Amino acid sequence: MIVLPWLIVLVTVITVYFLDRLENRYVRSLFDWVPAILLAYIIPAGLSYIFNVDLSKSLIHETSKDFFIPLAIISVMSSLSFKQLKSVGFKPIVVFVAGSMFIALFPILFVWIFSSADWITNTMQVKDYWMGIPPIVGGWIGGSTSQLVLKELVNCPENVFLTILVMDNILVNIWTILMFQGIKSSSRMNRWFGISDDKMPEELELKKAKTISPVVTLLVFVVLTVVFGLFIDAFVIKVLLFSALGLCLSNFFKSWNNTFSLKVGGILIILVMAILGLKLQFSSFDFDLNFFGFLIIWLVGHFVFTVLIAKLLNVNMAWVPIASMANVGGIATAPAVTAAYEKRWMPHAIVLAILSMATGTFWGMLTIYLLQLQF
Repeated sequence: MIVLPWLIVLVTVITVYFLDRLENRYVRSLFDWVPAILLAYIIPAGLSYIFNVDLSKSLIHETSKDFFIPLAIISVMSSLSFKQLKSVGFKPIVVFVAGSMFIALFPILFVWIFSSADWITNTMQVKDYWMGIPPIVGGWIGGSTSQLVLKELVNCPENVFLTILVMDNILVNIWTILMFQGIKSSSRMNRWFGISDDKMPEELELKKAKTISPVVTLLVFVVLTVVFGLFIDAFVIKVLLFSALGLCLSNFFKSWNNTFSLKVGGILIILVMAILGLKLQFSSFDFDLNFFGFLIIWLVGHFVFTVLIAKLLNVNMAWVPIASMANVGGIATAPAVTAAYEKRWMPHAIVLAILSMATGTFWGMLTIYLLQLQF
């Protein structure tokens, strides 16, 4: 029984990792609607069901929280370079941050305004759906790493977490299509809002000429995680510490391997999600239409708010869908959407997506604190 959870997780990670890299059109169609992170969550649950075993109490979960999650945090955070961020420009970053702020704070305002409504009481409190809000904030701003960290911080129940993953996946796919179409209308929106900004951001190179080897990079991650993990028990402190360590590595070491760090982070996210999948019970799934409607209002409001900020700053409206996808879509979809308008801006979209990954956990922690004041 000790070996079985590790075996299931290993099979899941290998399967998802290689499927995600196949160019087969049927496999690509699958991943368009069922992303790697969701598939990595479902497969272990399915295998546990087939073998008729309960692995929710396995020691692998403690190992994940103590080692793999901190390792994922430091990997992702060490992929962000402030020098690259500067090249994006002040105004696009403000639009991006405004979008992040709306995502983090809108649920608080919404719950406060409609606190007397029956569905707030029944869905948010009785069904514990309020615990699903911080992982959504993390997913929409920081991506999978922040989503997983915030799930642990708020102790989100597995049935709620599965539900928000499915809802999130549906909405993000639809939102990506809308942003693809929306960015093509940027010139028309600029004329409509009277935007005169036609400034191009500074050219940016994502890859460095000379970086330290992947082996050394990985060794640094492991040593830092083990050494600091031995002296710190509080999970919140670990999150803050390893985030700071990651930023230090990427910004104070000129030859740091940012690209490899991001790849390691991606694999670790799949690994952590596969371990979480061992706790999942399919019978606990519950699709709440009221909560889904709330998510739609939340996402549309985020877009409208960033449009208003872009108008106030007189910045090209193309940055609105770019910033939105850097938040909601992530490092894969943000540059793809950007390419539909201006291919030379693709590296800048990637940098914004990395900034999103670096900040999502902290926005989510703010959301948790404010929600706990209301519930």
